[in-house]
Amino acid sequence: MADVLEDSRDKIQENLLANGVDLVTYVTRFQWDMAKYPIKQSLKNISEIISKQVSQIDNDLKARASAYNNLKGNLQNLERKNAGSLLTRSLADIVKKEDFILDSEYLLTMLVVVPKINYVEWQKTYETLSEMVVPRSTNLLFEDHDSGLFSVTLFRKAIDDFKHKARENKFTVRDFQYNDEEMKADKEELTRLSTDKKKQFGPLVRWLKVNFSEAFIAWIHIKALRVFVESVLRYGLPVNFQAMLLQPHKKNIKKLREVLYELYKHLDGSANIIDAAMDIPGLNLSQQEYYPYVYYKIDCNLLDFKF
Repeated sequence: MADVLEDSRDKIQENLLANGVDLVTYVTRFQWDMAKYPIKQSLKNISEIISKQVSQIDNDLKARASAYNNLKGNLQNLERKNAGSLLTRSLADIVKKEDFILDSEYLLTMLVVVPKINYVEWQKTYETLSEMVVPRSTNLLFEDHDSGLFSVTLFRKAIDDFKHKARENKFTVRDFQYNDEEMKADKEELTRLSTDKKKQFGPLVRWLKVNFSEAFIAWIHIKALRVFVESVLRYGLPVNFQAMLLQPHKKNIKKLREVLYELYKHLDGSANIIDAAMDIPGLNLSQQEYYPYVYYKIDCNLLDFKF
């Protein structure tokens, strides 16, 4: 979403909602969606429903993102050619047909990039850089911050010698041949890509909004499923536990851990003797600490909750 919004990415939060509300509101008022995930079905079936749904979203996202990014990349490449230094940028939108001597068997117009500090030197020396340069044939066609683009006319047989001498004098000859049809095709391609990007932007943003919501909702349901399953495995049947949502300030997390430990250490005596260095299958102690209560973290840009 941030990549697609580009310069409007400050509006990302207002576009990333869950079920029409902001993420904090959705999580703090979470209720199981009976219509999407019927609780009469087995846990395995519910998990498979969510997995299938999210896999489809993921596949669609990859296809849409790939198509949009290819279009965006092609457009940026063309735009990049029309920007930047005179040493590298495209010259097609700078020069005009009348700047060139065309269809001559003997004469050729060349384009030379000259640093601004060397303008005077260019005017003094260009006619003598090589033989067969047409006198008084140079014109300043365009300037950027550092350099100017000059045209100069000479005989074709002097091209190589002129390029060599120009390079020695810190003048850069651009390889450019005026071709009206190619330049027109490039401009049309730029217009087409820009139009296509604008056409895809709206539908893609709408798709992202809808499917971010679907994926986020599925994610929170997975969290709820994990809390339920882990609680049954930890405390057994009949089911007699309550899931709570806590949003502590970062500076109070350590204090909260201490309070929760004192409140619930009687629920799991093994928590008193477990060492994080111990390797107990299924507990992943090397990756996270072990608590006498079931704990899962919900962490995203807006949220940092503890189940």
